[in-house]
Amino acid sequence: MTEAKNQLSTMKGSPDQFRLASLMRFDRSIEIVRILATGVTTLLFWQGMAPLELLWLAVAVGLYPLVKIGLLDLIHEHKIGTEIFVTIATLVAVFGGETVAGAVLMVIILIAEFITELSTDRARASIKALIVSVPQVARLQEKGDERRVAISELNVGDVVLVRAGEKIPVDGTVIAGQGAVNEAPLTGESIPKDKSAGSTLLAGTLLDSGALDVRTERLGADTTFSRIIALVESAESEQAPIQKLADRVAAWLIPLVLIFLVGVYLVTWDVRTVVTLLIFTSPAELGLATPLVMIAAIARAARAGILIKGGVYLEALAKVDVMVFDKTGTLTANQPRVVQILSNRASLKEAELLRWAAAADRRSAHPLAKAVVEAAAQQGIPVPESESFEQFQGRGVKATVEGRIILVGNAALLRENGVSLAEVVEDGGRTPIHVAIDNEFVGVIFIADTLRPGVRESLDELKATGIKRLVMLTGDNRATAEVVARDLGIDEVRADLMPEDKVKAIGDLVAQGHRVAMVGDGINDAPALARANVGIAMGAGGTQAALEAADIALMTDDLRKIAGARAIARRAYRTIQENIFVGIGVVHVLGITAALLGWIGPIEAAIIHLGPDVLVFINSIKLLRVRIHGA
Repeated sequence: MTEAKNQLSTMKGSPDQFRLASLMRFDRSIEIVRILATGVTTLLFWQGMAPLELLWLAVAVGLYPLVKIGLLDLIHEHKIGTEIFVTIATLVAVFGGETVAGAVLMVIILIAEFITELSTDRARASIKALIVSVPQVARLQEKGDERRVAISELNVGDVVLVRAGEKIPVDGTVIAGQGAVNEAPLTGESIPKDKSAGSTLLAGTLLDSGALDVRTERLGADTTFSRIIALVESAESEQAPIQKLADRVAAWLIPLVLIFLVGVYLVTWDVRTVVTLLIFTSPAELGLATPLVMIAAIARAARAGILIKGGVYLEALAKVDVMVFDKTGTLTANQPRVVQILSNRASLKEAELLRWAAAADRRSAHPLAKAVVEAAAQQGIPVPESESFEQFQGRGVKATVEGRIILVGNAALLRENGVSLAEVVEDGGRTPIHVAIDNEFVGVIFIADTLRPGVRESLDELKATGIKRLVMLTGDNRATAEVVARDLGIDEVRADLMPEDKVKAIGDLVAQGHRVAMVGDGINDAPALARANVGIAMGAGGTQAALEAADIALMTDDLRKIAGARAIARRAYRTIQENIFVGIGVVHVLGITAALLGWIGPIEAAIIHLGPDVLVFINSIKLLRVRIHGA
């Protein structure tokens, strides 16, 4: 028990304290020493207390990391980076007689680079810090005995014991015990969830109270925890279009600036003016304007249980104007139940009709099929095993049961198999499941689903953020779909769709010039998710397919998180625009103007130059903490 308390106490420590301590690595200490040494030497030379040779040595020491990075970029990526630009500016100043100005410029650039790297690493660290670490040992229960083993020694199927205050070490299922589990590190949900036999557990979550015996189902890299870590770590490599644009602008801007400065020098023959302009024409902040924002926004979203796989999807979500939803499991709670059974044959009782339908649906994983099977189980109806089974996406199932051919699904399935239907049975708000035995229509089972709590408010909030159209795509019948759409204020409904029809529908919207986001369960809707500009998977916790199919994965089935993700994306995009047009454009234009007019010199310029750097990283890093409505 003492160990559990210690573990809980450690977890509740200040995450900022641990992050800052972990960020101060040995190489960072060396960087601080380099900055201090160069700065102190410059100050001593300015006061006449150090020789010029010592200042040159300090400048050389300070320039070393910039020259190294700049040359590597030049050799491997064939581009003139900011580091080369700053090196040129410093050397021009030193050899042009403005030694102190060059040294001050270099020190300020080193400080700005250091602060930016520290801020970027802090944003990256916050991604990992928002998900608590998985313990490295577990209590293995084996033949009535309990022993502590390393996680690496566990196998799928092993049973581990987790006590109150401990972190759950594996993905698994509870086989005994009761407890309340805090899943906030993975899902962003602050209220602990009650767990008992049959409940699913995720590695990295915390058992607040109780004790649980857990059967191991996934270990190590296969756990949801590990998959999330891999996703958020790889997200940074997916650059947003605006980020790529900034990189391209910086690449061609540097050569143009150098040509411009050569022209200024040939006209004025004034090294002091050229050095001042070099300081203000440095595109350093342009390279910082977007990456830090993207990392901070991805971290902020992950803290709320929203996994964004890269800046490209963050920017795309900010620009979306049409939001497309699957119905079952997305807008509805995906807990359908049988509400009425109508037999079309006097000799076939309702219980017998349900028995045949449940036998055919027994092997199907579709929510409607599960509702039929569960209804039979609740009524205590014995359901036989089928001899053959075939499932048709968007239609239903065909099975052979006790030598008879059973069709269970929508009207299209029956007609495609030659079953005569006088008219399609429809009932607004309820889904009719048609049943045929040996090519004869024998009855209908009505199934109803409930809307997710707060779904109407969530959709209204999305419209308030600039979403112009809400579209529902469903394989359900039109009458049922239109009732749901009318209740939710959805603008357009397309029903009776096959998976390929959903893909075509999204393709049509994209072809019309819309930026489309598709929201689905990440499994049945995978093709549609892939076709949309942004695919959003609902309830991805523990679902491998959902994590892989979508561009954005929500760790819970809470539609409000879509509005939260949209709010974060829009705020991030606005922050990038602020960084580029205000933090860089205005300050640099004013600085260049002042330099050309002779109002400021190199030292003043070097000091002022720190302003945009500070402004950019403060404006970017605030995304981790600033209040964002819905997030």
